[in-house]
Amino acid sequence: MPKGKISVQTENIFPIIKKFLYSDQEIFLRELVSNAVDATSKLQTLARKGEVSGDIGDLTIDILIDKDAKTLTIRDRGIGMTREEVKKYLNQVALSSAQDFVEKYKDEASIIGHFGLGFYSAFMVADKVEVVTQSYQEDAKAVRWVCEGDPSYEIGAAKRDFRGTDIILHISEDSAQYLEEGEIEGLLMKYCRFLPFPVRFGTRTETTYETPEGEVAEGEDKPEPVKVETEVDNIINNTDPLWKKSPADLTDEDYKAFYRELYPMGEPPMFWIHLNIDYPFNLTGVLYFPKLSAGLELQRNKIQLYSNQVYVTDDVKDIVPEFLTLLHGVIDSPDIPLNVSRSYLQADTNVKKITGYITKKVAEKLNGLFKDNREDYENKWSDLGVFVKYGMISDDKFYDRAKKFVLLGNTEGKHFTVEEYRERIKENQTDKYDRLVGIYTADADKQHTLITSVQERGYDVLKFEHAIDAPFIQSLEQKEEKITFVRVDSATPDQLVQKDEEKEIVLSEEEQETVKGLFTEIVGTAGSVELKPLDTTDAPVQIVRPEFMRRMKEMQMLQGMDPNMFPDAYQVIINANNPVVKEQILAKEDAEARTENATHLYQLALLSQQMLSGADLKAFVDRSMKMLS
Repeated sequence: MPKGKISVQTENIFPIIKKFLYSDQEIFLRELVSNAVDATSKLQTLARKGEVSGDIGDLTIDILIDKDAKTLTIRDRGIGMTREEVKKYLNQVALSSAQDFVEKYKDEASIIGHFGLGFYSAFMVADKVEVVTQSYQEDAKAVRWVCEGDPSYEIGAAKRDFRGTDIILHISEDSAQYLEEGEIEGLLMKYCRFLPFPVRFGTRTETTYETPEGEVAEGEDKPEPVKVETEVDNIINNTDPLWKKSPADLTDEDYKAFYRELYPMGEPPMFWIHLNIDYPFNLTGVLYFPKLSAGLELQRNKIQLYSNQVYVTDDVKDIVPEFLTLLHGVIDSPDIPLNVSRSYLQADTNVKKITGYITKKVAEKLNGLFKDNREDYENKWSDLGVFVKYGMISDDKFYDRAKKFVLLGNTEGKHFTVEEYRERIKENQTDKYDRLVGIYTADADKQHTLITSVQERGYDVLKFEHAIDAPFIQSLEQKEEKITFVRVDSATPDQLVQKDEEKEIVLSEEEQETVKGLFTEIVGTAGSVELKPLDTTDAPVQIVRPEFMRRMKEMQMLQGMDPNMFPDAYQVIINANNPVVKEQILAKEDAEARTENATHLYQLALLSQQMLSGADLKAFVDRSMKMLS
């Protein structure tokens, strides 16, 4: 056969292709099957224009394995190539025939491949590549092209009795896994499960049950159905996925069934958004809202990105805002550049428009649900709240939209928008600096005693019990006017909302020094001691964790610092006006009894905060039994 040289800039192009063309070697199958889809799509376009004579017939793409010959073949029945086209498109690396076709038929063709190196990905796994092709054009002759992984090639006549192209990969020894049916079927299911033309890979067994024909005599049992197993073509893809259809033609069950197709083991979604836009960019897709209460990290990488139904990636953090990566579903857009650097992707104007559009649609959907059926929306809030709060923290535009439908839930099970909650607490929870003070609990069960004490003062208590709530609180404080949040254990109940009122301490200065000295010795370095004039009915000893210090520690821990580097700083507040302090401590002449009672009160405060354990807890129990007896 005549020989020639492939037009490349360097003799080392093939080693570069083999090692560095794509980060994932397996991507070669996506590229070659995508090329087959392109060739088939081109044929359809030409047929619609009347440039193909006769019926175009079967357009199935076949994937064939021959273990004996160690070959993997991708066969299409598409447009095919003439000898001149083979020379033009296969012999010049990085020249894409798809680009030429798009230019000619840009208003009609839907072409996947814009990557000139797609075909050459074959050399990532093959020592030799053969192309046998026959153009759709009348009287066209079949052509065979062969290259063994270097810049030389052979081209000549071939035998082929139908239109289209076979790409035959002679798989290299170090890529032998691509001769295994399970491996190839897995890749086809990953990359090709929604391609627009049927992709056939071998056969599968279809089982049916047939009842034998004939009449059944009176008194005789009906014959048992007979199991019938039939070998049928194994078409691995759904050529008409749900996101390509009109929402008006779909039911809720259709959307749920498609979700099960995408995530067979997943819980049913709460609801979904159908995306469909053709200006100023093209984008279709369906995004589902999963239940998120289990956590954040486990939910990521569930949005699948497609380009004209070809799977590209499930890592879409550079295409959608980070908080939207918590959603599940499909985005399909030919306008997203796929084989470019991350920095280029982040700067691309189409990508920025797409992220803005998706964020807007998500906000509109949530606002509509909130307005249309608030009760149902509130019932879903335990799952929705994580998503909405994360969005408000990470995206300013979403924050502005979500203010209308973000909910604050209190310990009584009621929900309020930010503005509703302002109205609810403004009369009773406005401090001396004219700030609204939102009081919250991070664990309603553990802090039940404190919550009750706070509520007895007429204060409302919010539940902020998820990991997302700490940064959410800070976001509200930064962006909302004159509002601050304090946890129920950050001060004594009467000091949570700072007022101008000051009570007098009933103890003398000498008595105050005695009490403070005693408790300072007992508490040691675990915390600081302070006397305050609280109500006589308030507990004699209370443990508080100042809001600012606690938040600093939490922030440092979130940044990966060792939590042991920051001791659990707290304050021990002695209620100088509680009669127990005077009667059970100061009134005791015996120093040992005085110390024992003070220790018991201190440990009682620790116990109420679930901070008492080990030997100290045993000592407290033993002392309690001794007192009772």
